[in-house]
Amino acid sequence: MTTMTCDPSHREDLRSRAVQHLLGNDARELVRVDASAALRVLYGLASSPSTASDALALLHELQVHQVEVDLQDEELRRSRVELETSLGRQIQLYDYAPVAQLTVDRHAVLRELNRTGAALLGFDRDYLRGQSLETFLTTDSTTKLRAMLERVRGGNTTEFADLQLRAAPDAAIRRVHAAVCPDPDDEGFLIGMLGSTATKATPRVR
Repeated sequence: MTTMTCDPSHREDLRSRAVQHLLGNDARELVRVDASAALRVLYGLASSPSTASDALALLHELQVHQVEVDLQDEELRRSRVELETSLGRQIQLYDYAPVAQLTVDRHAVLRELNRTGAALLGFDRDYLRGQSLETFLTTDSTTKLRAMLERVRGGNTTEFADLQLRAAPDAAIRRVHAAVCPDPDDEGFLIGMLGSTATKATPRVR
């Protein structure tokens, strides 16, 4: 991926490319930054025979600078395309991962989840955002999840446990293997779930 740098060697390379570009494109139309100020200086220098050569030198310097800016703009545009492509790929990898990936706040409220997570919980993602993950767990698993979050909050890097998941009161219970770790961006948590086969539904007391 292209990265912009401001070290001297990069600037020197950029200037060399700009000069070569100018020599091969004498008729190139350049868009000048602060053109009125530059023209006033050039006019003042060109009006006197003793400073006419300075005017030409300054004009060349301005042209070289403009090409430098153009080249930097090209690199920035290329970097933006590469970054957008990379971001799109990362989103795709997250969304279509075979493992359910959930982001919850410190109260276990769902903030984000991938397609696999939504399928595991049995609802549309728009509905699930803002719902408590505890709503979809049995009583014992709710207690277990709270303990996991508390231990992670207390400094444990990652917690693992088997939880019992049920999307609706009359739905079959599914055992899932869960991993919990802190969300590096804030006080929430990242949860990964790998579902196993469903078991027979039993009455759930909340």
